[in-house]
Amino acid sequence: MKGFWILKGLKFAVLGAAFVSLASLAVMLLWNWLMPAIFGLGAISWLQSLGLLALAKILFGGHRGGGRGWGNHKGHGHWREKMEAKWEGMSEEQKAQMRERWGRGCGHQRNWAPKEDTQKEAG
Repeated sequence: MKGFWILKGLKFAVLGAAFVSLASLAVMLLWNWLMPAIFGLGAISWLQSLGLLALAKILFGGHRGGGRGWGNHKGHGHWREKMEAKWEGMSEEQKAQMRERWGRGCGHQRNWAPKEDTQKEAG
């Protein structure tokens, strides 16, 4: 079983390296095709294109856990508070219907439960 995870990790590393290599190659080819003709800049090597990709990642995104990453756009980060406020305004019948819909779901576990439900389950 341990060998399976090592093999899976090795496969992930090889595929990741191949993806980064191809992305760097694409950046290099596009740069060398466009930038000298448009802006008069010099051609770059594959290693320089890898550095450009790393710089773009640092400057423009992909930071997880806060700030300006995916899913943290203005107005999208507070869905739990919005749902709790909506829940407070529902009648008991509407809450029962909502619980039934969550139970059916899309085949996924529900990711959200109002505080009053979680307190009932804990107590």
